Amino acid sequence: MPELPEIHNLARQMDTQLREKSISAIEVRQEKCLNLSSEDFERGIIGEIIEAVDAHGKWIRVRMVSGKHLLLNLGMGADLLYHDGEPSTDAFQVRLDLAGPSLTVRFWWFGHVHLVECDEMDRHAMTAVLGPDALDDDFTEERFLVLLEGRRGRIKSFLTNQRHLAGIGNVYIQDILYRTGLHPERKIPTIPEEKRRELYQVMRENLEEAVRLGGLSYEKDLYERPGGVEGFLVGYREDEACPGCGGAIEKIRVGSTASYICSQCQQ
Repeated sequence: MPELPEIHNLARQMDTQLREKSISAIEVRQEKCLNLSSEDFERGIIGEIIEAVDAHGKWIRVRMVSGKHLLLNLGMGADLLYHDGEPSTDAFQVRLDLAGPSLTVRFWWFGHVHLVECDEMDRHAMTAVLGPDALDDDFTEERFLVLLEGRRGRIKSFLTNQRHLAGIGNVYIQDILYRTGLHPERKIPTIPEEKRRELYQVMRENLEEAVRLGGLSYEKDLYERPGGVEGFLVGYREDEACPGCGGAIEKIRVGSTASYICSQCQQ
């Protein structure tokens, strides 16, 4: 599943390629990924001019000159591809023509392509509830400390809850917690302020480096190129040696997800 680094990378590439382009046609082969009927979606988007593209957590936001937003969520994964002309693939659920170039989306399992009016953005059920983007310039260390104040749950569950903090999923959380020396089941009230500050810095460093590398190696960018993140310190390395103490990395269950830990380094 693509997380913040992959989505931020795609949004940045889309902003470069799509800015100021007009949407001339759309083809929808799977209407259930839309928030409107295909007819209403087509009527609402044809002729729109793209002003800018950015990301918030796991959502790509394409802002139109009119104020409308095209919101994309890739679900468990997708091929979101830019083509100079006719698509080089016939495998897609949605295709946008941009008066020359085209954009195709092929969801691996499920995903969302929503068209939202400007005055409805605050009421869009799936994005209006999101917490701050973990790499937003305004999401400072002090804001992170405030976010954790009074919380009583487990640190992993909190950080991967998109209503609290948008963008981090079960992939990147593994090494973030390991590098900070925090067990995923550690209760938030037991984490001292110094450790919370360290957690913020590690989180930003890990995510920024992953963005710089273009995301995970098994995810593709807008030009069908794989990312450069190929391995983890403890994530998905069950029974291998911990890079810190040499002990065996364990796989445990935390809620409904798997976690990879070193029980010596993350007590």
